[in-house]
Amino acid sequence: MKKRKVPMRKDIVTGEMMPKRQLIRVVKNKEDEVSLDPTGKKAGRGAYIAVDVEIAKRARAEKTFEKAFHVKLDDEFYDELIKYTDHLQARQELFGNDGKK
Repeated sequence: MKKRKVPMRKDIVTGEMMPKRQLIRVVKNKEDEVSLDPTGKKAGRGAYIAVDVEIAKRARAEKTFEKAFHVKLDDEFYDELIKYTDHLQARQELFGNDGKK
């Protein structure tokens, strides 16, 4: 049986390569709007961050997505990111790494 290759992406905060399923995609669309992309299918330029609340807090402190996307983001974006990351991290702890069981 042929083993499927796991898609890898780089965490924008730590620079670490990780399986795509263990990351959250953040996307900037043509209107320069930055949002979370839970489906991973939104149109626009994407960047990934690990499902780790401490890394999300670090992203806010370092203004990582503002630098990556060259836009000004308010604290609400980072608050939403941290809240969503916390939710996914709790799911992973309950159900395993892919959060689907």
